[in-house]
Amino acid sequence: MLKIRILGVPLDLGQGRRGVDMGPSAVRAAGLNAALKSLGHQVEDSGNIPVKIPEMQPFGDRHAKYLNEIAETCQEVAHRNYQALEAGYFPLSLGGDHSVAIGTVAGAAKFFQDRVQDIGCLWLDAHADMNTPDSSPSGNVHGMPFAASLGLGADALTKIFGYSPKLKPQKCVLVGARDLDARERRQVRESGIHIFTMRAIDEQGMRTVMEKALAIATADTAGFLTSFDMDVVDPDEAPGVGTPVRGGITFREAHLAMEMISDTKKMLALDLVEINPIIDILNKTAILGVGLVSSALGKKIL
Repeated sequence: MLKIRILGVPLDLGQGRRGVDMGPSAVRAAGLNAALKSLGHQVEDSGNIPVKIPEMQPFGDRHAKYLNEIAETCQEVAHRNYQALEAGYFPLSLGGDHSVAIGTVAGAAKFFQDRVQDIGCLWLDAHADMNTPDSSPSGNVHGMPFAASLGLGADALTKIFGYSPKLKPQKCVLVGARDLDARERRQVRESGIHIFTMRAIDEQGMRTVMEKALAIATADTAGFLTSFDMDVVDPDEAPGVGTPVRGGITFREAHLAMEMISDTKKMLALDLVEINPIIDILNKTAILGVGLVSSALGKKIL
């Protein structure tokens, strides 16, 4: 049984398409709290943190739109995640666009760094999120959080808590990638992270890929943070996402990944991001998200 603290981060400043700010509400409406309680967990819902909306200010630098506002939100998320871990809670963060992970990673990394421990990271995503303001073709910060967590990019994103990087690349794994920007490909190769693209999943199968990924993320670490972007799942199963890309993992592959994560008992925190109910069908994507979180937190078929 875990003590779980849920935090909603209705941030859509990092995303070009509006609507992911409604993601936390959609996931709650899909029955998240009840699902977790049914597994025997103690659940505390902290509600949503206040987030500025695009209509409130100009986007600023076109290479990193709304950078200061996003950094401000991520600092708040980082402190909230740190406080949750300090109080003995498992942090469950609901996005919002994937830039929220800059904060969730920072909070978990700082907590364990203060205890002289490293953390691993599993990043399940159709995209690499390894752009920087210098490489991004769009300037959307939701394409930069993995890079920022590795110390690449703007100081406002990389230097939360005053230090960088938050993650060691050799302890990080990207799973399910299939849509990378041209300049981003080089940054992924040079970063030192481990990557299992959709081709690797096709060739090796999800079980083998996850066995390898989990071995990397748990080697000489206190455990790992999982950052799950719903667009890693094929749009046929998860249509309501910010940036859908055909050819993603299946319903069962997604559940298998989360079940194997649960089996390790070494997950330290979990993000669920990029659910956009405006383009969803009858809240299908949020309902799947609740099922996947449940699998990651102990739900089994038998």
